[in-house]
Amino acid sequence: MMIGTGDGNTRILVVEDDGLIAFDMVTRLEEFGYGDVSVAVTGADAIRQAERMRPHLVFMDITLKGDIDGVEAAEIIRDRFGSRIVYVTAHSDPSVRNRAMATSPAGYILKPYTTADLVCAIRRALRPE
Repeated sequence: MMIGTGDGNTRILVVEDDGLIAFDMVTRLEEFGYGDVSVAVTGADAIRQAERMRPHLVFMDITLKGDIDGVEAAEIIRDRFGSRIVYVTAHSDPSVRNRAMATSPAGYILKPYTTADLVCAIRRALRPE
């Protein structure tokens, strides 16, 4: 296991309405040295959190409770704050995937994910362009 790959300065926002999945993701990220991790459970909450913390990276669930789904929240966060977006979803439906991919995300991970999936997504999303 590659403990400590995080740089300690990368701000990550996890947007996930399932508390167990959110906890699991935060735990995995912290084990890798990403200590500045916040969680939001709705699209509106994600936008508020992003305004406060200005995340470098957002792991965004596509299907969220509330008026703003993950794709809409991701577009707003990317446009306002320049955050890189990685979708994390259980939906492999082509129409959902196409809608998400139209927002030019930095990545797309299907649940259930592995720790390696998260680390690879972070590396791809945050590498200099």
